[in-house]
Amino acid sequence: MQQLEAELKIDFNSEIYKDAYSRINAIVIEGEQEAHENYISLGELLPDSKDELVRLSKMESRHKKGFEACGRNLKVTPDMGFAREFFAGLHKNFQDAAAEGKVVTCLLIQSLIIECFAIAAYNIYIPVADDFARKITEGVIKEEYMHLNFGEVWLQANFETAKAELEEANRQNLPLVWQMLNQVADDAEVLAMEKDALVEDFMIQYGEALSNIGFNTREIMRLSAYGLRAA
Repeated sequence: MQQLEAELKIDFNSEIYKDAYSRINAIVIEGEQEAHENYISLGELLPDSKDELVRLSKMESRHKKGFEACGRNLKVTPDMGFAREFFAGLHKNFQDAAAEGKVVTCLLIQSLIIECFAIAAYNIYIPVADDFARKITEGVIKEEYMHLNFGEVWLQANFETAKAELEEANRQNLPLVWQMLNQVADDAEVLAMEKDALVEDFMIQYGEALSNIGFNTREIMRLSAYGLRAA
């Protein structure tokens, strides 16, 4: 009911909404672009899985086009400069890890952090989106859930050898998520997306992913705390 009431109060054509949307829309576009590029890079690191990773990269590229259409529908120009800066930390860490051949770190950044961040954002956005964007976002999230998360499956299969690097990669990258959420909280609120709800949904998605890979409940709580310290 609260979400419905929030939706009824939203003026999708107001200048304050469009201003905030120019940054939120850019973030989801850039997030899908980052995912597209990251899967291409992972295909070079994991040649045996290259065909699957190329397929995933194409899927992310389709998602990007869908979100670009959402901006055009509201006559909003996405602030891509803001979005590239927003992802700069994760982007650099992924590129550095890829250059060093650190597959585990790359998979944690893309398949866990970026995917969980995206799914959380889409879950919170769908109930308060305009009709056009809701349809696009519902289609995107169905694909995200329908496809087995490549990273989860690979990391589960290699858990014992990957565990130490996963823990280090989590220490380096999870705090960036909380900085990112803080940076975008005001704009998200204009779109009726509550920061607390975003945090909660991300924690659920991320915790489930860590559990699927092989971490126990105590380890998941410890790993997740690295993010909360930066919140």
